[in-house]
Amino acid sequence: MARFYSPLPLSAGEPLALSAEAARHVQVLRLQPGDALTLFDGSGGQWQAQVTQMGRSEVRVQLLQHQAIEREAARAVHLVVGMPANERMDWLVEKATELGAASIQPVACARSVLKLAGERAQRRQAHWQAIAVAACEQCGRNRVPPVHAPLPLADWLRAANAVCGTPAAPGQRLVLSLQAGSQPLRQAAASASALWVLHGPEGGLSAEEEAAALAQGFAPASLGQRVLRAETASVAALALLAL
Repeated sequence: MARFYSPLPLSAGEPLALSAEAARHVQVLRLQPGDALTLFDGSGGQWQAQVTQMGRSEVRVQLLQHQAIEREAARAVHLVVGMPANERMDWLVEKATELGAASIQPVACARSVLKLAGERAQRRQAHWQAIAVAACEQCGRNRVPPVHAPLPLADWLRAANAVCGTPAAPGQRLVLSLQAGSQPLRQAAASASALWVLHGPEGGLSAEEEAAALAQGFAPASLGQRVLRAETASVAALALLAL
């Protein structure tokens, strides 16, 4: 059944006009009055609905029944990712959403190729958030993970206690590292019900950045001896921790 995200809160009542983007998708699918579809607004659960009116630019639906269905991961894994360049960040956001990331925080690091600021950063954030919405429509998640505004890594680390809570619980804050002696990721995170996983962009975090993360309560964790691409590291970490 077709699934669509509603940026407006959903509740039973009068017929609802779909957003312009959802209406276009309904028209592309050639749905007709009487056809069924599923709507969700990100607050939890989903609604069974029925198309009641098809217009040139407007599609109206009737909400029928709320279903308290959740498909979230058993624990909340928040990604703090050194932004990879080109389309790799798009791919990362899509796959991280499918795998159950609770939130995604893009950060700019010393070795980042992608540099964003001002209006360009706002446009890219909106683009990534739209990718997360589309991934939820496809995979069945009813809660859309927020993709936060890009920040310099140093700024995010200064705010880490406010974001992650304090004091840091064992396994709650992890930085992917190739340091000798780093614990395997699954073992390092074993006791945490919610955690933040930080990793660098192409080329990884600098020694100074990793030291700054450790000073903020992050513990080094390993995905093995192979050097993974930035976007691969996110997917591998989520597959280990969230599925």
